[in-house]
Amino acid sequence: MNFVFDKSQAPHIKTGELYKKFGVSESTGQAKSKAVRDMLGMYQMDPNWSLPSRLQSNPMAWMLLVNGMLVDVRRMPREVQEIAFEKGLMPYIPDDRK
Repeated sequence: MNFVFDKSQAPHIKTGELYKKFGVSESTGQAKSKAVRDMLGMYQMDPNWSLPSRLQSNPMAWMLLVNGMLVDVRRMPREVQEIAFEKGLMPYIPDDRK
């Protein structure tokens, strides 16, 4: 998900303007938006809905529980990153993108 309602991001739009373009009231737009998020199991900063260009800066894409501790897998040894990547727990190995 992007932050389409955050005016510091591009593109952006006010919620009221978006609902108006769809021809619905704000309450209807909010209710339908929530229904879609719930149906798709979406949550704020969900890596599955992040733009590829934004994954590097999305902390949720890199957090793993290791022995009960929440860690940023980018700070773990490469061997750990390779295992996490193979298991689908991280989107890519950062050093491979440089």
